[in-house]
Amino acid sequence: MVIAILLAAQTGYLILGFLWLGKYMNFLVEVMLFLSAFLVIYIINDDENPAYKIAWMMLILVFPVFGALFYLFVRLNIGHRWIHDTMQKNIMATAKWMNQNEEEESLLCIKDPYAGSLARYLFENGRYPVYSGCEAVYFPDGASKVDELLRQLEQAEKFIFMEYFIVDAGKVWDRVLDVLKRKAAQGVEVRFMYDGMCSLILLPFRYPERLERLGIQARMYAPIRPLLSTHQNNRDHRKIVVIDGHTAFTGGINLADEYTNEGSRFGYWKDCSIMVKGDCVRSFTALFLQMWNTQHGPCEEDYGKYIMSVPLKHKQDSGFMIPYGDGPYAKETLAENVYLHILNTAKRYVHIMTPYLILDHEVLRALKYAVKRGVDVRLIIPHIPDKKIAFDIARSYYTELIPAGVRIYEFTPGFIHAKVFISDDLCGVVGSINLDYRSLYLHFEDALYLYGTPVIADMERDFQETLALSMETSLKYYYKINVLRRISGRIFRIFGPLM
Repeated sequence: MVIAILLAAQTGYLILGFLWLGKYMNFLVEVMLFLSAFLVIYIINDDENPAYKIAWMMLILVFPVFGALFYLFVRLNIGHRWIHDTMQKNIMATAKWMNQNEEEESLLCIKDPYAGSLARYLFENGRYPVYSGCEAVYFPDGASKVDELLRQLEQAEKFIFMEYFIVDAGKVWDRVLDVLKRKAAQGVEVRFMYDGMCSLILLPFRYPERLERLGIQARMYAPIRPLLSTHQNNRDHRKIVVIDGHTAFTGGINLADEYTNEGSRFGYWKDCSIMVKGDCVRSFTALFLQMWNTQHGPCEEDYGKYIMSVPLKHKQDSGFMIPYGDGPYAKETLAENVYLHILNTAKRYVHIMTPYLILDHEVLRALKYAVKRGVDVRLIIPHIPDKKIAFDIARSYYTELIPAGVRIYEFTPGFIHAKVFISDDLCGVVGSINLDYRSLYLHFEDALYLYGTPVIADMERDFQETLALSMETSLKYYYKINVLRRISGRIFRIFGPLM
């Protein structure tokens, strides 16, 4: 409440400032119109996503003064530079433990040159190696993931790292916190990090201090502060758990009761997660440590103490895995490019589960191009949305995708929060990355790319079981939707990149 009041006060001061300048209004309007025209020309020639260009130009042309000032505020990114530099230093600090095993990369290239080229891309542009000989277990719902997470936490002997977007006081968090308190008391190093958005309504603002008193090292990424800043638009959307350097979890599941269907407001909450064991855990450890030290500057701690090689005792033909991350300060849009790679190299099918469908031109074109090549492309999105405007935007794509041959289903029992790509019984992705602009461009995200792993069959089985509970949409279905909702989707879609 205090933060909201202070932000409102700052906004009020800005408005008063404009009113005070009223006597110079004619001159200022001319200046702002000139600035708006200049910015539109700059945006047209900028090397930026076309959807962003359209959204910004619409905002500037419709609201010349506000739009121009807001664009400059966002574009200058004054508060971001220190964070960007710190993140790069943290990435360099972990790089020496993130070398690529050339034999493993060569094996993947021989097996599938396309998958091998993706592995090279992720390593050269993000320092994310490919690993073989690792194990994975897929969880098709939140309850099974939380149960296994608690079992693995109980076995921790050295350290526990946890990073989540949402943590909400309730049964799930109480169960997890109970284990963390006991492990900390036993001498296990416990680090817990969550996104600062939780401080608005889910957790007390100084909650990290409470955890510290329990022996748990705690940090809140980008806490909501009473200052106007574009930095607060970039959230830590990752879901990572690392235990003793040999076990890791990721996926879409946060630490809140709705993820295990204890009190979901949107019908049945469908989600998924994955647990991995073996050398690939090193990348998840590095991702956590990079983010952990971003808010507090480069750290001199011994990263090698945590980023260790943990080969499994009995290696088997378990395929290849590439854990990777993405964020707003990366030069490459790694998350989107992995999705595009899967769509552009698929031969038989691409099956997708996503809670949000707010597409840029590249993904939209890739979906349609895959169908034109004879690939069966199917998407499952929610039928009961958690965000109505985002749902309206998602449905606005029906008129383009359905005629092109993309088959879209709505999960009728409730809300689907899973973020999954599966293709050709060969490769797939599980992680925190949605098919929307926030995940692909604005948030810190993580995911696991899998190739030739037995768990792909489990992912596809889950997709088919979810598909059986879903309703296929059509143009006839779309045009029966309330006309105001359809208009809402068309209007807000223009500003989708800014939402």
